[in-house]
Amino acid sequence: MLLTEILALAAAALCVAFTAYVALRNNDLVNQKSWILPALASMIFAVFSAWAAIVQGPLGFWIEHSARNLWGNQIFFDLLLASSVAWVLIVPRARKLGMVLPLWLAIILATGSIGLLAMMARLLFLQERAQPKV
Repeated sequence: MLLTEILALAAAALCVAFTAYVALRNNDLVNQKSWILPALASMIFAVFSAWAAIVQGPLGFWIEHSARNLWGNQIFFDLLLASSVAWVLIVPRARKLGMVLPLWLAIILATGSIGLLAMMARLLFLQERAQPKV
């Protein structure tokens, strides 16, 4: 099995485990230190993306999404739709906390999920900080 196949399977397993965990939780995601997981995921994915850019060139993603085949287009469209849905859901909460939306949008458009995870981490951090201490 190729390293890329192993990484894809590991990522899929982590995704299923995390989304199942979130679905089965009885409480809100906003609690103490809930921002750490998306911050860590953003950093790990940024390092992995930098590795990919160094090894295969900084614009390799564009070839995969635009020139390879229809599946490459489909994956690109899927990522754009998922990012747009996440943006629509996160903006109202971010606006209430005074986050600078044009800056975050630029970061997300430039980095994709790396920026989206970082924005989520920042949002959860600000929400945790805004909650009254008990």
